Amino acid sequence: MKFTTSSADLREALTTVAGAVPSKSTLPILECILFERDGDTLQLSATDLEISIVQRLAVQFEKNGAPQGNRVAVPAKRLLDTLRALPDLPAEFVSDDEFGVTLRTDQGMYKMVGHDGADYPALPELEADQTIEADGALLERAIQKTSFAVSKDALRPAMMGIYFQIQPDESRAVATDGHRLVKLIMHEMTSTEPLDFIVPEKAMSLAGRIVKNDPCTIKVDDGHVCFDFGRARVIARLIEEAYPNYEAVIPVENDRRLTVNRTSMLNAVKRVGLYSSSMTNQIRLKLEHDKVEISAEDIERSSEAHETVLCEYDDEEMTIGFNSVYLNEVLSNLDADEVVFEFSSPNRAGVVTPQEQAEGEDILMLIMPVMLNTYA
Repeated sequence: MKFTTSSADLREALTTVAGAVPSKSTLPILECILFERDGDTLQLSATDLEISIVQRLAVQFEKNGAPQGNRVAVPAKRLLDTLRALPDLPAEFVSDDEFGVTLRTDQGMYKMVGHDGADYPALPELEADQTIEADGALLERAIQKTSFAVSKDALRPAMMGIYFQIQPDESRAVATDGHRLVKLIMHEMTSTEPLDFIVPEKAMSLAGRIVKNDPCTIKVDDGHVCFDFGRARVIARLIEEAYPNYEAVIPVENDRRLTVNRTSMLNAVKRVGLYSSSMTNQIRLKLEHDKVEISAEDIERSSEAHETVLCEYDDEEMTIGFNSVYLNEVLSNLDADEVVFEFSSPNRAGVVTPQEQAEGEDILMLIMPVMLNTYA
């Protein structure tokens, strides 16, 4: 294989697929990126056997006297680090019959040992039982708004991914770790047939790096999902577990309603949270008429903080505790100027929503309280 291309274009394409390259593997070939020719296009592939990424790149193949091999696995880290250290300039890539790889530029020559591309694991071929056409911007928003709440607990594998429920009239993207929950309803993403599946958070994060405003084709079969963006695609093994009944934990009788400026509340939580216990990150919210007092203390460091934020609240006084990190993340992932907190009691989950929902969607976030001595 022999071709020329821009070093910057090759670097960008390799950066995309490198997300699926494991840092260490019992199979050394998995630490490589597969180069193969597909007509007049270079196809780059990488996999860790759970997640695969494929990127297509237009290059100039040499037609006369070039080596005939059309598949070679190239060490990902060495090649990518080399390209990152180079300015944008023409680069020539050559692989020989022994799978030796040479990269040449005006500044120098770089040789490395590759592997036979025929030994590279085959990527999954989806039978595409169901296909959905989606706006890339919608998928990107679903990833951005839910990823922070995905669980990292390997004992609850179903919660280690984003749960998609795609219906004929709307779609839902849900994530929870048991402490926080996000439910995003998208009215513009639909499917003729109802479809539920759980995608690992890492795969969604990698897809989020690729997705633009371009259309995205989502293909799902019994074991895999593919997000096809045209120039690139991400293929992931689905989490084949039953997702918990998240609707059962969303309170429907929270009658205490507090409306507050999101930025003011967020900044106060950030500041006061600095003075909370490093073990619990616990802060207190004391709800009073048209104001909320936020406080924290750390007995071990003899530190404490108090702030008062003006709000709209005309119900009974109540004190409730939250993990400041979780509350910070919830507020950071809402876009509205004003947010609404709905409470029922100090030991029941609080629901947070924008005062005005964005067009075409409904988003709800839930955060579980922490026990305070005042009502323990």
